[in-house]
Amino acid sequence: MLKKVAFTMYPIQDVGRARDFYEKKLGLTLGSHGNQGDKWWIEYDLPGGGCVALSNFTDEAPSANAGGTIAFEVEDLDALMARLKSDGVEFRSGVIPGPHCRMAVCLDSEGNSLLLHQLNPK
Repeated sequence: MLKKVAFTMYPIQDVGRARDFYEKKLGLTLGSHGNQGDKWWIEYDLPGGGCVALSNFTDEAPSANAGGTIAFEVEDLDALMARLKSDGVEFRSGVIPGPHCRMAVCLDSEGNSLLLHQLNPK
């Protein structure tokens, strides 16, 4: 039986660049991590539960068109978008309004697609 999503993993190519993006631009705190030579596994536990992992152990290439996309819940989509744009983060969309939320798609430093998601007030 499936219990929960343990983590979502994205492939990376440049460990330093990826860590800079996730730690400095997104403000995530480094969790469990380790390496075998130049092959790395890096985890970021999220405050509300869940984990995003980055790795260059596989031969997969980062891609915004590869299928699944992680969606990060945010408090203030507009403020975060403005800050990330000023840091040079590429956005693939403007704000996408929905009946229950607002969201926007950007790329991480490696070219993976990230969705920033804010629930509408009730």
